[in-house]
Amino acid sequence: MRATIMRGAGDVRIEKVPDPTIIESTNALIRVTRACVCGSDLWPYRSMQPSERGQPMGHEAIGVVEAVGADVRTVKRGDIVVMPFASSDGTCNFCHEGLPTACIHLSFFGNQGNEGAQAEAIRIPYADGTLFPIPVGKDDALMPSLLTLADVLGTGHHAAVVAKVGPGKDVAVVGDGAVGLCGVIAAKRLGAERIFLLGRHPDRIALAREFGATDIVSERGPEAIERMRQLTGGHGVHAVLECVGLTQAMKTAVEITRAGGAIGRVGVPQDAAMPGSQTAFYHNVTVGGGPAPVRAYIRELLPDILEGRIQPGRVFDRSVDLDGVPGGYRDMNDRKALKVMVRP
Repeated sequence: MRATIMRGAGDVRIEKVPDPTIIESTNALIRVTRACVCGSDLWPYRSMQPSERGQPMGHEAIGVVEAVGADVRTVKRGDIVVMPFASSDGTCNFCHEGLPTACIHLSFFGNQGNEGAQAEAIRIPYADGTLFPIPVGKDDALMPSLLTLADVLGTGHHAAVVAKVGPGKDVAVVGDGAVGLCGVIAAKRLGAERIFLLGRHPDRIALAREFGATDIVSERGPEAIERMRQLTGGHGVHAVLECVGLTQAMKTAVEITRAGGAIGRVGVPQDAAMPGSQTAFYHNVTVGGGPAPVRAYIRELLPDILEGRIQPGRVFDRSVDLDGVPGGYRDMNDRKALKVMVRP
C-alpha cells in the first residue's frame, strides 16, 4: 500500500510500504477514508534529523473496518469508525477513569516508529478500546466535522475542561490554529460569557468570530498582556486555553489569567521548564493539561456534530489525495492553509 513517510525536516514522501496485517487477536485493520495533517506534525517537519528508516505520519483518521482479530467485540467489518490519535486498551484503571492517554498500553499513531494514518490503511492495536463506531456512511457530508473528533475538537475541549470553563466566565484562547479555533467552539459550548482569541490571521479571526469569539487580541508578548489587562479591568480572565506550546504563548497565558483562575495547556510544550511558574504560584493559578483523552470525549461531543449545533470541520480549508500530502505540509508550514484533509 501507499503511505506518508517523513525522512527528515521538509522531506515528506509517499512510498510503497507493506500492507498492515492482524498481529494480535485484539487488532483491527481499517481502510482510511479521511485523515489530515496536524499542526503538531509541523514540529518534526521543521526539525527532524535525516532518517534512513523514516517515520510513518498521521494520527487522526476515519476509516472502514476491513478485518478484526478474534477477540474484538465492539467493532466489526464494515463499520465506520473514528481513530483517535492514541491507542488504548479500554480496560485499565486509567481508561475507566476517563484518561485513555494514560493507558498502560498507550501508543501514539504516527510517532516513535508506529504506523501512521496518512496512508491507505492502518492496523489498530486494542481496537475495542481505541476505535469509536459512528452512525454515518463513509461519504457523509459531516465527515470533516466528524474527523475533528480524532484530535483537534477533543483537544480544544480538553483545554476548556481543564481550565474550568463554565457559564458566565471570561475565557482567552491563545493560538488561532485548528486546536485554538476548536477551543473557541468548546468555550462557547460550555457557556463562556466572553471569549478572547489571541491570534492575528484575518481568515482565522473571521472563523473564530463565527464560532463564538467575542474579542480579538492581535498583539503578542507584553503588548498582548497589556491589551488583555485593559479589556478585563486589569484582572485577567477566569480561564485560558493554551493551544500553542511555545515559551511566549505560555508566558502570556499565565500573565493574562486572573488570580485564582485556571489554564488548560494542550499545546505540546517546547521547553522542559514551565514558563511563568512563579507568577502562577503567587496568583494561585491552576495549570493542567496534557495529551487530550479524546476517545473519552467522543460520546459527549458526537451528538452536537450530528445534530448540527457545532461545525468544527470548517477548520479544514484544503483537501488533498495522498500525492498531495507533501504539498499540504508545505502549505500548512507556510501558513497558506489552516488544516489539510487527506482523502487517500
